[in-house]
Amino acid sequence: MIHEDQLPGHESELEPKPDWQPRYAGSDRLKGKVALITGADSGIGRAVAALFAREGADIAILYLCEHDDAAKTKAIVEEEGRKAIVIAGDIGDKDFCARAVKQTVGELGRLDILVNNAGEQHSDEGIRDITDDQLKRTFQTNVFGMFYMTQAAEPHLENGGAVINCTSVTMYKGSPELLDYSATKGAMTAFTRSYAKNAIEKGIRVNGVAPGPIWTPLNPFGGQKPEDVPDFGKDTPMGRPGQPNEVAPAFLFLACEDSSYMIGQILHPNGGDFTSS
Repeated sequence: MIHEDQLPGHESELEPKPDWQPRYAGSDRLKGKVALITGADSGIGRAVAALFAREGADIAILYLCEHDDAAKTKAIVEEEGRKAIVIAGDIGDKDFCARAVKQTVGELGRLDILVNNAGEQHSDEGIRDITDDQLKRTFQTNVFGMFYMTQAAEPHLENGGAVINCTSVTMYKGSPELLDYSATKGAMTAFTRSYAKNAIEKGIRVNGVAPGPIWTPLNPFGGQKPEDVPDFGKDTPMGRPGQPNEVAPAFLFLACEDSSYMIGQILHPNGGDFTSS
């Protein structure tokens, strides 16, 4: 069931606007490829879609219910001369994930890259403030959604495909106000490392990206307490939040042949926080 008030919110309503635009000319690193990106309507997902398109990929844009944002991302991809389709639905629904993959292959001809980027995040004072519904919903989106999408996509990715999972710095540093969210990101990281060893036997490379505080609709629309938003990202060594287009190149690196000798790895565009990856 899709609810209009669910996270991550609308990028069209966010101020200041996140910077999604690619910073350099493409060099056909994804020429002829098709990428399916969950949560591609806004934030990191939009920046990844824009960069992948600039590098030659056609894009399937999966999103929950932010139709205006998804239409904007579609236009961005098409401005790069690539094909784009938009698919609205809940990745926590296994049947929807199967339909989304089938539609992608049917309309774009193939599937080479899966980016599990969509996520749900809520800020709470403590563990007793987290309702059963919120806990289940956060895991359903972040963990089950990733699992369902990967299950559906795997047959199409064999012999050269790539899966990139978006985990988080909270998995490494912890977050006292994001208990359920950080737990899901720990699960995603463990899955990435384990599935990488399984999938390489099928010719699929699996890796992940663990962004730090990135300015996206996920944070001011419920992911952070309102009073904390002005200081969002200032506790990093770089003293500011990152922009989506500062994270997208990490996804591109893992999607293309530049990372051909990497599986089960996590990249950390996080403003300088040290982690043990």
